[in-house]
Amino acid sequence: MPEELNKPEELEALSPQQIEQLADSMANGDNLPERQYCIFRAGRERFCLSVLEVEEVVEWPRPTKMPLSPSFLMGIFNLRGSIVPIVDIAFTEGRRPDLPPRHVVVASLTGDETHEDVRVGIAADEVFGTFSTSEPLILADAPREVPHCCGMLRHEDRLALTLDLKRLVEAFPVPVI
Repeated sequence: MPEELNKPEELEALSPQQIEQLADSMANGDNLPERQYCIFRAGRERFCLSVLEVEEVVEWPRPTKMPLSPSFLMGIFNLRGSIVPIVDIAFTEGRRPDLPPRHVVVASLTGDETHEDVRVGIAADEVFGTFSTSEPLILADAPREVPHCCGMLRHEDRLALTLDLKRLVEAFPVPVI
């Protein structure tokens, strides 16, 4: 049984026996290990991302537009010598061009033998901060039409869609720069 379950994919990777053990420990009053998330709003939706994947949150820069780029790529910007693409995960809502986002959540996906590390900026209209919880993610009611969502998290009186960074990079493939 893992000591900590910090990422949603770690919970999904558990064997049926480990899930049963986890359910038994929760039934006995034990809680899941506490996890922290960065909570932000993009468009009309609240999203959350594990703080272990978030490098930093920066004020909205002046992104450089990329010619012939997909509609979800808002541009690129220089973050202390590193070029970071900015993805708008709320692009289908028709963001007004005169109201740019206020922040960029810079996240990092650690690569493996076949893939390099990936840094991506996520356009955010509002950042609520960090949130700690030991409650499990709501998996059953997660929207299936949002491919980069792996569950939901109850935050204050609303639900936040939990982002899976690996799925997000697959759903919004940013060109290698």
